[in-house]
Amino acid sequence: MMLMVMTCKAVKAKWDFAHATFYKEAPGGACGYFDENSRSLYAGVYTTALSTALFDNGGKCGSCLEVKCYGSSKWCLTGSRTVRVTATDFCPPNYAKPSDNGGWCNPPRKHLDLSIPAFEHIAVYEGGIVPVLYRKVKCLFKGGIRFTIRGNPYFLLVLVWNVGGDGQAVSVSIKGANTPWFPMRRNWGHNWEFTQARLQGQALSFRVLTSDGKSHTSINAAPHDWVFRNTYIGQP
Repeated sequence: MMLMVMTCKAVKAKWDFAHATFYKEAPGGACGYFDENSRSLYAGVYTTALSTALFDNGGKCGSCLEVKCYGSSKWCLTGSRTVRVTATDFCPPNYAKPSDNGGWCNPPRKHLDLSIPAFEHIAVYEGGIVPVLYRKVKCLFKGGIRFTIRGNPYFLLVLVWNVGGDGQAVSVSIKGANTPWFPMRRNWGHNWEFTQARLQGQALSFRVLTSDGKSHTSINAAPHDWVFRNTYIGQP
């Protein structure tokens, strides 16, 4: 009997046009990917803030993009360089300035405000702003989804991060060892809240649905003696 093996080539997203500037990463971030010491929870320095047109009220937090400098700009580095970045922040509008002269992130402009290392990977620092092409790609994070628990006994706030594959969580559910599954509500960025029951003293399970339709269930990701401000590791 002849064994036939079929291979499927992944279809990459189409390139879209935008502009890119750079910023110095500051404590905080609209996606919530910082710990109490203002250190980025994502290893690496290749990140980007997204304009209103791309940020989707936090829905695009955690997504991964491939970016390259585009066109005849003298500030583009040669060699068709590309850089992969993770969306970790929001680039707010600046309505005091025109969209084409300082108000780069004003709606409806599509704009990427890259970290300095990411910008310098594709363009010359002195350029300040360059035309780019970008497309969504799979995230390459390893080691399982992270759940950082904050709040108090009556209000759980769980930061979901290190989501591989699609990278974007569109819904999150939580289950205590002695409770059914409950849906959580997006509070801001990738922080999800829960107030329907007290779950202290119970092992916690999480179910994360990503925008590609895949469900990731982490059973007993946090043990029964979990504590606030700790991070627990779930399934990839």
